[in-house]
Amino acid sequence: MVVPHQGSEHQGGVRKESALSEQSGFQLGGNAAELYERYAVRYFIGPWAPGLVEVAALQPGERVLDLACGTGVVTRLAASNVGPAGQVTGLDLNAGMLAVARLLPLPSGASVTWIEGSAMATGLPDASFDVILCQQGLQFFPDRPAALREMHRVLVPGGRVLLSVWKSAGPYNSAVGDALERHVDAETAAKYRASRVVPDAAELQRLLLEAGFRDAHVRASKMMVRLPPLEAFVLHHLASNPVATAVAALREGRRVVLARQVSAALQSYADGEGVAVPDETNIAMATR
Repeated sequence: MVVPHQGSEHQGGVRKESALSEQSGFQLGGNAAELYERYAVRYFIGPWAPGLVEVAALQPGERVLDLACGTGVVTRLAASNVGPAGQVTGLDLNAGMLAVARLLPLPSGASVTWIEGSAMATGLPDASFDVILCQQGLQFFPDRPAALREMHRVLVPGGRVLLSVWKSAGPYNSAVGDALERHVDAETAAKYRASRVVPDAAELQRLLLEAGFRDAHVRASKMMVRLPPLEAFVLHHLASNPVATAVAALREGRRVVLARQVSAALQSYADGEGVAVPDETNIAMATR
């Protein structure tokens, strides 16, 4: 089992780091983490998780760090792959996300440690992991080079890192960003769009190589994402996002108009009772 250098408490078999003052660009309050699992993970994050874990080609007994693990969708899949002989650590800065992760069932026999901590300074021992996975976290790290150097430090020689980031804004997020800009303000729209402001393939390779990794390359993937009727879904999804407070502050009628604008913008993607929109990710891979 991986143990942080210092500052951790062990409660009921789960390690928890002391709260950090450092903030990432994706902080959730209230019950937003539960909504994040119900809406963002189910429809946007979860469908990509099996592909990331498959590309990682995890082996039984390997030690895996899921960095910026959120509510743990990748963590649990990794635990299934490495089996009882392996060990998986899920690390995230957001206490609410980890609270939800701890409540969700784990694969039988899996060994998972949940840690609240920073990607730039994990407090984990040198060369303590065989694989690092990071799905849609890199864009929120305040200092990406520092986070990648930290990944390099905690990997064993020959260990591998796999980073999944969005390749484009995609029709849905573009439509929501436009609606937020019109009905809330530009600052809220920019905050929402931040998850899709990501390094492109060339930048991902450069960042990995400058952090000391080798054999860096990027694989692009596409998927059709199926969403339920948008006039209800949009507001539920936004309630699971860091812009939730700004959207909730709108008059009810204004919120309805916002959701209707998104639905109208995506009418050409209508599919049965919902929509099917294309989405893309890049998976960057490298070896220590």
